[in-house]
Amino acid sequence: MPAITVGDVLTLPSVGEVQPQAREREVVSVTTAPRGYEGEGFPVRRAFASVSLAALDPFIHMDQMGEVEYAPGEPKGTPWHPHRGFETVTYMLDGVFRHQDSHGGGGLITNGDTQWMTAGAGLLHIEEPPEEIVMKGGLFHGIQLWVNLPSEQKMTTPKYQDIRGGEVALLRSPDGGAYLRVIAGEVAGHQGPGSTHTPITVAHATLSPGAQLRLPWQPDYNALVYVLAGSGSVGLNGRPITAGQLAVFGPGDVVSLGADRTQESRSPEMEVLVLGGRPIREPIAAYGPFVMNTKEEVYQAFEDFQAGRLGTVPSDDHPGHDVL
Repeated sequence: MPAITVGDVLTLPSVGEVQPQAREREVVSVTTAPRGYEGEGFPVRRAFASVSLAALDPFIHMDQMGEVEYAPGEPKGTPWHPHRGFETVTYMLDGVFRHQDSHGGGGLITNGDTQWMTAGAGLLHIEEPPEEIVMKGGLFHGIQLWVNLPSEQKMTTPKYQDIRGGEVALLRSPDGGAYLRVIAGEVAGHQGPGSTHTPITVAHATLSPGAQLRLPWQPDYNALVYVLAGSGSVGLNGRPITAGQLAVFGPGDVVSLGADRTQESRSPEMEVLVLGGRPIREPIAAYGPFVMNTKEEVYQAFEDFQAGRLGTVPSDDHPGHDVL
């Protein structure tokens, strides 16, 4: 799980010490992500399963894709499919993924890169491993996060951002036992490169065995921690958490987590995603690839898709891929 490694962590700027008067966030729940399959059959863990949308707001859905070691000919992706009303964030930890959409966005992402697609008013897109990766196989591991858009921005013009791993803001804990990659939003005054419609923060943290991390957190944001690998504890009372589990925090100014002193051999460090955003607090009507405010808007999205108003598959796409 490289995703941008750091030689000398102590050369990075520090998140600083948390103010004594800051209020620790307590852990409201810890849930375990069930396993399933997505697209053409690649394995996922449904990170937000059984968690209320009110607790997740402004996030809608998140899949941990893999971790899986493919044999030659096995790598899979998704066929062409539509989206409207939200943003997709695809963060690659290991492997290579190709994106293409009907609005002209597209490219390849690999270790530590992120593709940020604002579906907005609607488009078609495809995500798949490139042909050379399909032929040789290899390790595949990533995250796809869905970020809701407020009602006044649901029909915004689609947009695509290609965020290279080297562009993220890199920070460390005061003692150097943990470091962060800030993909979007702000942590301790340091801004990530992702441009977001909804105010959010997305960061990937690595904690050495026994390390502790206390992050200042926007008091008007929610706070979520998802464990990608390793084990540790979260919150003021040190609630145990391990790979494939999500912690939802209550209100406060500080998110705290720590890594166990002993980690499993295949995951020598604790890897987590730390997410938060300002809740939109609007009605949600979501079905399949559409996230709107009312059922009528979802029906309209299906009608627009079937009528071809969400775009068409580009003529230069690889043969053999059909729209859902």
